[in-house]
Amino acid sequence: MTMTAIILYTEQLTKRYPLKAAGFSRRKGLVRAVEQVSLEIFQGEVFGLVGESGCGKSTLGRVLLRIEEPTAGQVFFEGQNLATFDKQRLKQFRRQAQIIYQDPYSALNPRRTIGRLIEEPLIIHRAGTPQQRRQRVAWLLDVVGLLPEQARRYPHEFSGGQRQRIVIARALALNPRLIMADEPVSALDVSIQAQIINLLKELQVEFDLTYVFISHDLSVVEYIADRVAVMYLGRLVELAGKRDLYAAPLHPYSQALLSAAPMPDPAAPRQRVILSGEVPSPINPPAGCSFHPRCPEAQPVCSRQLPVFREVRPQRWVACHLR
Repeated sequence: MTMTAIILYTEQLTKRYPLKAAGFSRRKGLVRAVEQVSLEIFQGEVFGLVGESGCGKSTLGRVLLRIEEPTAGQVFFEGQNLATFDKQRLKQFRRQAQIIYQDPYSALNPRRTIGRLIEEPLIIHRAGTPQQRRQRVAWLLDVVGLLPEQARRYPHEFSGGQRQRIVIARALALNPRLIMADEPVSALDVSIQAQIINLLKELQVEFDLTYVFISHDLSVVEYIADRVAVMYLGRLVELAGKRDLYAAPLHPYSQALLSAAPMPDPAAPRQRVILSGEVPSPINPPAGCSFHPRCPEAQPVCSRQLPVFREVRPQRWVACHLR
């Protein structure tokens, strides 16, 4: 992929949640969901974000769109700091950046027809006349592979894959430039997943979209992404082009993650990397490199000093003392 203009970038982005005592628990502290993340996302690319459940990737996605406010650090969209946006400018940003949620069942109001659900962003932003909005709803339904006459039906009358198509149509209603896809196919059957992924790829070309694609499914990310970032316990540990990362991961965590991914040919030779122990708590992460208690290559420096996330080769970033 040829690198073009940067549409979104972050500087030392951090998100922490206060932990309050509740019930019989008297535990207090901070949940360190995202820690000092700096990244760049280019116009027209699919930026994959992977990691184990609880690593902070979905939280990072919400902070990137200012659905949640960061604790520290900054997010810039087309060179403008999101933190400086007033109510009116933030509303304009909402037209340019949309989200596709993981669960299409809970993302749609069951009391409204799908035509009304897709039209709702247009109503909120006062886009077009009622007739123009109805025409756009019909066109969007056709674009995502549904029938315009289905606009009068309710969400419960559709399958999971069809509901996700409705969610995608709603996300496209305002002609956004950036779409955050948070586990968009994880709740669907495998055969339906392929249909939705292919639809997203087609729409990216047709609408000139930029995707931030969050997933724990490495095979899906390999298929759709241009570059991939790997997160562990709230921090980026590796960032590279898809081919480079999948062919030769540099960080020990990336190696373990990819070695555990299912392969189409179970008889093909492979070298599994078995990690010991459990993922540390984000409330009390280890000193130094947060991965060192489980790392098969850990050295004394790893427990003392936090590795710098740095560019070790052109377009290859890693946070590891040994690389």
